Amino acid sequence: MADTMGHSATATRNTSVALGFCLLALAPQIFELIWSIGTIFGWGAGRGPATVLISHTTALVAGAPAALLGAIGGETKKASSDVLLALIYSYPLFAVAVVTLFMTIKSGQDYIGGVILMALALFALWASSDLQGMRGFSFGAGTAPRMFGGLLVALSAAIALTGLLNEGPALAHYSWRGPLFVMCAILFFALAIRPLGLVVSAFVSFMIAALGSHETRWGEAALVGACLTIGCALLFPYVLGLPMPMFPRFLAQ
Repeated sequence: MADTMGHSATATRNTSVALGFCLLALAPQIFELIWSIGTIFGWGAGRGPATVLISHTTALVAGAPAALLGAIGGETKKASSDVLLALIYSYPLFAVAVVTLFMTIKSGQDYIGGVILMALALFALWASSDLQGMRGFSFGAGTAPRMFGGLLVALSAAIALTGLLNEGPALAHYSWRGPLFVMCAILFFALAIRPLGLVVSAFVSFMIAALGSHETRWGEAALVGACLTIGCALLFPYVLGLPMPMFPRFLAQ
């Protein structure tokens, strides 16, 4: 009875971890989809949400398998960026998620930490895939990123393997509230800086980040946010000489 309950708990934990890895495998696509929503309101430039959704879905479902089969058959056709993202980043993490379902994780911190490091390395490899590599003994712009990315993949795989072979600490409880609101603040600032200007974007971004803690005192947060906004309004356009819009477009017009 105890063995059955223990096996069930392990299976549940592994399923949760595997689902988390699947979400991690789709993180760049999800981020671009969220970013593309801003183009509907004129916030930033890039592809629209429908184009992003169709392009990434096609790349994951059809484009990447076709590219793999073509490579096996000897074709040298250059793949699109979305297909390369699926091949270099998403597919390896999906494979790790599937393997996770059937493995016994002895050290959650080592295993999950290793896979997250692997995701960073794979993303770096994809980001440098369109850079020039080595020509003879000459280093290209993409040589160093690929070397360090490949090395990090190997090291992170070794860390994850340690989490499967050696007993260690389980994954500690972690609060996602802080990182979530900080990322939301960064995303809002990136989307709102042009239509709303530096003053509004900086202050609202700081207040969004302040939501990351339940201990926030809103009077003090508003005062600090106002001081930081004034500092940014003086620093970027006047001290650094960066041509940034200060106020919303409808006020400037």
